[in-house]
Amino acid sequence: MTHFPSPAEELRLLDTELRQLDARRAVLLTRRAWLVNALYAQAAVPSHPSARPPARGPEATAPGVQNVLLVLGGVLLTVAAIAFTLVSWGHMGIAGRSLVLGGVTLAALATPVALLRRGLRSTAEAVAGLGMALTVLDAYALHEVVLPGTGGTGFAAAASAVLAATWAAYGLAVGGVAPSAVHGSQDRSTAGDAEDHPAAGAGAVRVALRLPLPFALVAAQLPLLLWVSALGAGVETVTAVVLVTAAADSAVALRGRMAPVRIVALVGAFGWGAWGVLAAGWLSWAAAGPGAAARAAALLALAAATALAVARFAPKPGLARGTALTGGLLMVASLGGVLRSVLPDVWTVPGYLLCGVALLAVVRTPVPDPVRRGLVLSSAVVQAIAALTAFPAVVVTLVGPAGWVERIWSGAPDDARAVVTLGAPWPPLTATVPLVLAVLAGMLALAGRTTAWRTPALVGALVLGWATGLVFPAVLELPYTAGLVVQGTMAVAALVVAARVRPAAGKRLQDPAALTAALLALVTSVALALAALATESATLTVLAASVVLCALAAWRTDLGPLTAPAALVHGTALTCAIGASAGWEPQHTALLVLVVPATAALLAARLGASPMTVPVEATGAAAGLLAVALSVTDAPMLALTLALCGVIAAGTAVRPERRNVGYAAAVLLVLAGWVRLAAWEVGSPEAYTLPVTVPALAVGLLRRRRDPAASSWTAYGPGLAATLLPSLAAAWGDAHWLRPLLLGAAALALTFVGARHRLQAPLLLGGVTLTLVTLHELAPYIAQVVDALPRWAPPALAGLVLLAAGATYEQRLRDARRMRDALGKMS
Repeated sequence: MTHFPSPAEELRLLDTELRQLDARRAVLLTRRAWLVNALYAQAAVPSHPSARPPARGPEATAPGVQNVLLVLGGVLLTVAAIAFTLVSWGHMGIAGRSLVLGGVTLAALATPVALLRRGLRSTAEAVAGLGMALTVLDAYALHEVVLPGTGGTGFAAAASAVLAATWAAYGLAVGGVAPSAVHGSQDRSTAGDAEDHPAAGAGAVRVALRLPLPFALVAAQLPLLLWVSALGAGVETVTAVVLVTAAADSAVALRGRMAPVRIVALVGAFGWGAWGVLAAGWLSWAAAGPGAAARAAALLALAAATALAVARFAPKPGLARGTALTGGLLMVASLGGVLRSVLPDVWTVPGYLLCGVALLAVVRTPVPDPVRRGLVLSSAVVQAIAALTAFPAVVVTLVGPAGWVERIWSGAPDDARAVVTLGAPWPPLTATVPLVLAVLAGMLALAGRTTAWRTPALVGALVLGWATGLVFPAVLELPYTAGLVVQGTMAVAALVVAARVRPAAGKRLQDPAALTAALLALVTSVALALAALATESATLTVLAASVVLCALAAWRTDLGPLTAPAALVHGTALTCAIGASAGWEPQHTALLVLVVPATAALLAARLGASPMTVPVEATGAAAGLLAVALSVTDAPMLALTLALCGVIAAGTAVRPERRNVGYAAAVLLVLAGWVRLAAWEVGSPEAYTLPVTVPALAVGLLRRRRDPAASSWTAYGPGLAATLLPSLAAAWGDAHWLRPLLLGAAALALTFVGARHRLQAPLLLGGVTLTLVTLHELAPYIAQVVDALPRWAPPALAGLVLLAAGATYEQRLRDARRMRDALGKMS
């Protein structure tokens, strides 16, 4: 019977077969790629060693050479015609002159028709260019002979208009029908520009000239400008003509079909447009009254309408956005200029800002998306410029109070502006700065509710709102106390905002809005503390309030990594202020400052592994360094301060994760002892070294008990060297016998202890110290003996020693090895 597998089994078999097929396909594709590369490599190698590389081709193509020759010939003919017109004109009569120049012109303009019928496109272009140049000479001749009394500028305007129309008609009318075979064989460079002609039949194409239409457009740039110049028009009229010309060029650039025509139109649109916009902007800024401002606004509105029309019909989104951005800025400049002419100078920025904000109304209009984006971007640019105008006042308000560090408690200033300026000039025209900043903050807040970039918008709104409150007291020149109250309220409000943000649990400071609000609160508290330095009462009150505020924020919210250190910083400043208020010397104030590191150590012990621990400990350490710096001028107080710092560090080292702080505690306590001894004018080195040696040896003994494998150099070496080496140096310069005797006895005892317990460090340090002390004590006697011996005795004695050493060399080597082995077996 036939066995039919179950669907699951059959599916498994099919998957297995498919995987095998995929693997085989990958192998075959890899092999195929290798074979293809091998064939290409063989094809790249010459088949015969003597095969020569192919000959170098011509550097210039036949059409290129043809075009160069034709252009050169046309230029030479044009120069000859100019020379004939200017030089040889006077040798002929009026009939001859007209007949010659007119006939040559007509012949030059008619010849391209026949050339195009034969398919000679490039030759026809060259001859047509010569003909158009001759028409310019005809116009010049007409002015010189027939109309010599007319103004040159006015005649040039009319001539340029006639030439533009003539060349345009000539370019549209002149064309030829050439057989496709002839066209393809004689002038292949023009095949891409040929278009089907409805009357030419199946085997013919229509070829049009390229030069007349671009030249006509170039000539069309001049009539209006020359005409208004001939009339002696003012700057406003000339600017209007320039802008109209730019608008016409823009229309041609958008609707033109020939690439050369579009290129000429684009150059004209950008060139005339830039000139006209700059001139209109200057007229708007320099307007002396509403009338002049309105006329300049009309010019800017014309430029804006042109830009927006281009944006509406632009074929590419990038061009549409760029021209819409330009049009929006021109609209703002137009309306803002009118408002500036009727409002006081202080309202200039708000006026332009109002116009920029009004551009946002386009968001809800049915315009293409690129245009909408460009207008919104232009509004953003206007708002950014308005924000920059408020920047000087914000910087002065924020940085100015730092000058009170040099004028502590010199007296309350007259108002909040005097707090930040300290006699320096205040930026002009700042009465509306709070309004500008508030409007910008509101716009960003509204944008944050509807846009995808919600977080950056809200952060920007928060910063601008904070800047509004910061400059508000100084701008309005509020009383000194009122300014402090406003800044304190801002700090509280910023902390409230930071606390009300609801990010993920434990990640408040990772939220940009919460982090920004917390940082703004801290910056405000610092600026407030600096401003409060003017009077003693304000300083104490502000610092105490700052400590309480930051401590509450650290306790009730998860902003502790920022606010807890800030509370300690303000606490340090408060202790210094209390000491100065009590009339204490800096060294006595240092003891009060030590309250901060002690508090930080206690808080860190309670916090454990909290994110606040490290910032709190770092701030406490900085406060301890400040206390040491304050007491450095008084040795007894410095010793006490170092000792207290050592006690605080030792208390921190009790925590298992802070054992390494014990080294710092030991260093601080030792330094405290040394400073105290120096204050007592103690000069014996043992008084400084023995307090270090005894604890070090005790610690080494504990280390050896816990870790028997620890080396004696690690356990006892530092402690022994701390006393032996300074004492040895002092003994060599000591003329008395007591220190060498005690040092030698101690070294002898250490040598016995090292030998008894087989320890390298005591044995070697004690032995070397004992030897050096002995040599120092016996040095006078040795010197006497050497002086008593004959001069030949020392060399003879040295020779005997060398002979004895040579005779027993091998035995000495064995003794040295035994000594090395014995020392190596010691710990």
